[in-house]
Amino acid sequence: MKIVKKTEVFQNALTRRVEKILPAKEGLVKLIEKRKIRLYQGFDPTGYRLHVGHTIGLRKLMEFADLGHEVIFLFGTGTVLVGDPSQRDTRRKLITQEEIEQNIKDWKKQVEPIVNFEKVTIKRNGEWLTKLTLKDIINIASKISAVQLFKREMFQRRIKHGDTVWYHETMYPILQGYDSVVMDVDLEIGGTDQEFNMLIGRELQKKFRNKEKYVLTVPMIMGTDGKPMSKTSGNCVWLDGPPEDMYGKLMSVPDEQIIQYMELLTDIPFQEIKSLPEKPLQNKKRVALEVTAQFHGAQNALKAQKHFEKTVQKGELPAKIREFPIEPGTYTSLVTVSAALPDVSRSEIKRVIRQGGVEWRGRRVTDPNQTLTVKGGEVLQFGKRVFRKAAVKTRQ
Repeated sequence: MKIVKKTEVFQNALTRRVEKILPAKEGLVKLIEKRKIRLYQGFDPTGYRLHVGHTIGLRKLMEFADLGHEVIFLFGTGTVLVGDPSQRDTRRKLITQEEIEQNIKDWKKQVEPIVNFEKVTIKRNGEWLTKLTLKDIINIASKISAVQLFKREMFQRRIKHGDTVWYHETMYPILQGYDSVVMDVDLEIGGTDQEFNMLIGRELQKKFRNKEKYVLTVPMIMGTDGKPMSKTSGNCVWLDGPPEDMYGKLMSVPDEQIIQYMELLTDIPFQEIKSLPEKPLQNKKRVALEVTAQFHGAQNALKAQKHFEKTVQKGELPAKIREFPIEPGTYTSLVTVSAALPDVSRSEIKRVIRQGGVEWRGRRVTDPNQTLTVKGGEVLQFGKRVFRKAAVKTRQ
């Protein structure tokens, strides 16, 4: 194992996977040189699945934890009740407590490969936000200008289009900002889409505690279609997906994004990345192998690579195909694929079918309403890498 000098880790913490440090990097450097700092990142449990984009901030947190700083992972069990309006053209659906707990349930398991939980503290902001009195809320809100809140780009865009900005959405940055005050942090980490919210926290920390709080934004990664990675876009590389799926999706990333993936999702040294030959396929395979190995182990990553080479590059059927239970009969292609892939949303299945990404018994299916006959043993191909075989079950 390569031993990394502490100075190198320190430099990486302030340079690699960093978009901005506000108000200035120099101030944060001076603070860190004086003492250990307290920092955090918040995660609203809006869904139960995490994608590789979420790991960028997690890696940054662990870099500071490895340097001995006090790191907090904050579950937004209070802010999620409001719903973050960042990068949203419509308001989020209100979430129930049961959904919150379900979404948190598998979170730890998904990130364990890259997070040492012995070095971090886990908190929930619902523990203080839901206990605020009306007097408390008025006091906090009195520190922030309403004009400032309504200048947000997404609010202005909605207003311009004649859409509604709901009052509770304007409260979100104030509530998130108050987390900084309660936890008395020196630094907050988040994606570039969180810059506005984090700066509100900086302002509240200054007004409540007369204390400087720094903001570090990490880059937002692009998805498999070259657009921002989002669970609503169907372009995510999920952490809880099988190794073959993770490897295959990473191989489908546009060539021009592969260096960014290498910089953000791996620990390959910068100098080595800069000196890599312009061989997109070779570089892509390295990224796919390294990232898959992080979450599934080296052996499973190699198996996933062989699976990809056989099924995608050579166009062969895999030796072993996972079966899915279904009664014999005639179904629409949408129903059949849903039975085979219950974790994939129906909207995503429709999209892939219409784009010609589904085959049944070797024939392409392009209509979600097209009928398919199931007798048993038929092979379904979803995209380039996912295969399932119908295993008929006897009707009771």
